[in-house]
Amino acid sequence: MNVYDFKVKAQDGSEVSLEQYKGKVLLIVNTATGCGFTPQYEALEALYEKYRDQGFVILDFPCNQFFHQAPGSDAEINQFCSLKYNTQFPRFKKIEVKGDNKDPLFGWLITQNEKGKPVNVKWNFTKFLINKQGEVVGRFAPTDKPLNFEQAIVAELNK
Repeated sequence: MNVYDFKVKAQDGSEVSLEQYKGKVLLIVNTATGCGFTPQYEALEALYEKYRDQGFVILDFPCNQFFHQAPGSDAEINQFCSLKYNTQFPRFKKIEVKGDNKDPLFGWLITQNEKGKPVNVKWNFTKFLINKQGEVVGRFAPTDKPLNFEQAIVAELNK
């Protein structure tokens, strides 16, 4: 199994196969618009602009499970991110990343580590780096600033 086996919901509710990103390096992030880490959108967009022509894509999944820091509709979240941070990377429908109703993609992502045991998402802006084969090759905490792991992205792009 790899990331390409999953389907997610676009903001309009339509189904999107992650297979369309096959052969690209992905950074999957659960985000929130009212979080102390929200300013990371600026660095994420900078990375996306710098490397998207080389096959890098950020997949943004808003999540309201951590102190309700992603209030509003999907359209309102998209408008906030577009206007305040000029984000251009794909943003999907708001999801759950923990608990009984967690999205299957995040259910899989949290099991992809050397021990094979789930390591739950503990907060907004947890980031998963996916290689061109659809495998998780890195996980970065909310406190990890995007520019601090830029070299890991570059390394995957150059493989």
